[in-house]
Amino acid sequence: MPAKAPVKKTTKNAHQTKSLKPVKKTVKKPPKKVTWDDIEAGFEKLQKSQDEAWAAIREAQKENQKAKDEAWAAIREAQKENQKAKDEAWAAIRETHDNIFGLNKSKDEAWAAIREAQKENQKAKDEAWAAIRETQKNIGGLNNTLGSLVERIMTPDLPRKFKPLGFMFDKITTVKWSTDGYIYAEIDGLLENGTQAMAVEVKTTLEIEDINDHLKRMERIRKYADEHGDKREFLCAMAAMIVKPKPKEYALKQGIFVIEPSGEDVKVIKPETKPRVW
Repeated sequence: MPAKAPVKKTTKNAHQTKSLKPVKKTVKKPPKKVTWDDIEAGFEKLQKSQDEAWAAIREAQKENQKAKDEAWAAIREAQKENQKAKDEAWAAIRETHDNIFGLNKSKDEAWAAIREAQKENQKAKDEAWAAIRETQKNIGGLNNTLGSLVERIMTPDLPRKFKPLGFMFDKITTVKWSTDGYIYAEIDGLLENGTQAMAVEVKTTLEIEDINDHLKRMERIRKYADEHGDKREFLCAMAAMIVKPKPKEYALKQGIFVIEPSGEDVKVIKPETKPRVW
């Protein structure tokens, strides 16, 4: 029988046997939805911020009262020293008078005693005024701090507060109008939209004088707006932590909105007549 031809073994090419890696598909995650829990958490955060601000205001008021008490104590102490110096001066004068009429001290000694008493008296007065000036400085610093806290608690939520009254303001900013270094007006909070602007002046305590100053400020703002092509309507409001009845009534009669505390929040009171527009 003829011999069988040898069978050739075939080997697969390495490139043919190498497996292909799977292609990873990227799947876009859907945007996170805002839930009621998120909204409630936001309100809780806002409430916590307001609570902290009110706590800071109460603490500042305590410090303010403490500084006032210390000031009056210093003034009373200075008055006592002043009175003591006066008494000593008059005692020296009486003693001098007695010496002139026959006692042992000479006239020179008497006048020296008078001059010494006058020096002590002047020293007591200087110390008293120094104490008063230092106290006024300290109280002024506390008032500035309190004023900043009042602005923080009174103004941030005002765009939402004005919506029920028909005003759709979309932002609130602090504004200074100036030209060539001359400041026309400064506003603690300016509520704005495309056609209207509400100028809010913030005070710790509302006074009639503050209202009159704000009315004059609005005239300057209108003049500046006209000179720079700003055709928006301007309205105004007064905000204060302490609102007394007479200034409040006066402001409302002038067509000014009044913003005052209401519990742990603030409320906006509409003028009795049509709001004044500049």
